[in-house]
Amino acid sequence: MRKDSAVADERPRPPRHRLGRPPGPDEDLMRALYREHAGPLLAYVLRLVAGDRQRAEDVVQETLIRAWKNAGQLNRATGSVRPWLVTVARRIVIDGHRSRQARPQEVDPSPLEVIPAEDEIDKALWLMTLSDALEDLTPAHREVLVETYFKGRTVNEAAATLGIPSGTVRSRVFYALRSMKLALEERGVKA
Repeated sequence: MRKDSAVADERPRPPRHRLGRPPGPDEDLMRALYREHAGPLLAYVLRLVAGDRQRAEDVVQETLIRAWKNAGQLNRATGSVRPWLVTVARRIVIDGHRSRQARPQEVDPSPLEVIPAEDEIDKALWLMTLSDALEDLTPAHREVLVETYFKGRTVNEAAATLGIPSGTVRSRVFYALRSMKLALEERGVKA
């Protein structure tokens, strides 16, 4: 039986470095930054992101990457690097929050499949019943209802269009609505 070389060889190995070279000053700096500041920085960022560990780890990783990119400035800095790291982490969290606010929220389409579509048959049946009930009205009552309710005209505008006094329009609308109610009730619609 063949043993896997990684399992079979349990001797401690020296750490691998890129391209087989010894660690450079940037790598040493990054290892030191991670050792000294990653834990406290993670605790700080966890408070900023309301305990979202994955997001906090992403922010810490991005902060350390930015520290690596600015390693020249960090080497020249006097004193602790932690204030710089904390400021960068805070800004990353703020930028992430702002970008989520600017973007519309993603919507899962699955609930839309469950929502029933509007039934157009009921609307069509209602319009047919309404049209049929309008046919039962006298022509004078039908025309005042069409002008006031369907075309949205005021009593005075309907009176001007029909060439009759506005009092007559009011009277015809009153009696036309009573007749319409009876015609709809005959068709089984309760008004």
